[in-house]
Amino acid sequence: MSLSSTLSTAQAILSNTGTQAAVVAKNLANAQNPDYVRRSAPIVAGGNGAVVGDIVRAGNPALLRQTIESSSAASGQRTLLDGLNAIKNLMGGNDNEFSPAKLIAALQNNLDAFAAKTNDIGLGLAVLASAQDVAAGLKTASDELQGLRKQADEEIGNKVGELNALLSQFQEANDRVKNLTATGGDPNDALDTRDGLLKKISEIVGVTASLRDGNDMVLYTSDGTTLFETVPRKVTFQPTASFDASTPGNGIAIDGVPLRAGQGGDTTAKGSLQALLQLRDQIAPVFQSQLDEIARGLVTAFAETGPDGTLVPMAGLFTYKDETGALQTAVPAAGAIVPGLASRLVINPAVVPPAGSMDALRDGGMNGAEYRVNTGGSSYAGLIDQYNRNLEAPMAFDPATAIGDSRNLLSFATMSVGWLEQLRSSATHADEAKYAMLSRSLNAYSSATGVSLDEELSLLLDIEQAYKAAAKLLRMTDEMVEALLKMGR
Repeated sequence: MSLSSTLSTAQAILSNTGTQAAVVAKNLANAQNPDYVRRSAPIVAGGNGAVVGDIVRAGNPALLRQTIESSSAASGQRTLLDGLNAIKNLMGGNDNEFSPAKLIAALQNNLDAFAAKTNDIGLGLAVLASAQDVAAGLKTASDELQGLRKQADEEIGNKVGELNALLSQFQEANDRVKNLTATGGDPNDALDTRDGLLKKISEIVGVTASLRDGNDMVLYTSDGTTLFETVPRKVTFQPTASFDASTPGNGIAIDGVPLRAGQGGDTTAKGSLQALLQLRDQIAPVFQSQLDEIARGLVTAFAETGPDGTLVPMAGLFTYKDETGALQTAVPAAGAIVPGLASRLVINPAVVPPAGSMDALRDGGMNGAEYRVNTGGSSYAGLIDQYNRNLEAPMAFDPATAIGDSRNLLSFATMSVGWLEQLRSSATHADEAKYAMLSRSLNAYSSATGVSLDEELSLLLDIEQAYKAAAKLLRMTDEMVEALLKMGR
């Protein structure tokens, strides 16, 4: 080997080890960055010996696709579960102590006690207090449920704004990838940025990615709607100012195509947007309809029909106000939801002291003397017992409540709690499964593309040895040149 070739070899080694050391240093600096994909600097044969080829990025499209899909499913499921937990909290703690079923059961117990001793004013006041608790509980649950719908609507607006911003950033990253690929530059950093944005997008809406020539990426939603192709497609949404039981929420459109809501406790939602739509437009309205039917059932069960039960039913202990705030006396039609009735249910002023009389609770007559049942004595329990029987009497409910096959008001109220708990249980199990899948996907992706400190430090030792060999070769060359110069003197 000539001195010139020896010197050239040493220079090549130093150049290669310098490049490799820089790559290892960058890997180590990004070891905790979840969006960073490990780089390597492989040695390839060149015209002048071994040289470092292109910097190779350890991407894994199949595992990235699995991670994105798992992220969308887990995000949608967690969003749904959080919403269901918020609805459950309206019912109180683990025992659902503020649920209509528990409040009506307490009312029934007080009615039993009052029926046994109808001349005890204290027991009558206990009935009145428990009835007021039922009405207040239904109103509070209804109002807070609509508040949750409003929160979901606001969150949809925030997520749509975030999605549009991410798509704009995705365009910039995609353009950088295409430009660097076309000009022979290093697109690896831009690819990291693009993949990181793709992960964030997948948490908001289900997305699939397709690569085209020149490293160009196209995005579609899980429903097949184009989300990004060269430029972002517009995601539009108009928030709703306020919600009540009859207020529908506005939809989300992606490139003019409506985004569908998720379905079921093990939701089909991909990303948080579909789950928020499911909560706002499906689950909360169904639960609201159940509250409204409970309120209608109470008005019906405690309606006055006169001494012989033949008079036109009129609202008794439980009545309600219309949308203008006017007190109503008509009993709503059987088996048909009255939207928002739960929030307008009140106790009849005719039985509330001091303006009203507790005697009307025992004897009837809240709607006039002709509706009075007990007309002589102070120990009649027949009307109180009838109220109790009405709570367990057959009653028709609207099928739109999802539990319309309930036998009576008490079973309907109980099944309402069961409906929510069953949905929440299904969502909880699905959340555990989907997050386990996401965890496995992330671990697999990280193992394939992430930085291993042990591997990088081991590689750094190899690079150090190569550098020492180059340095030794240079010293040997220097000594040989010096020896030749001495010989020529």
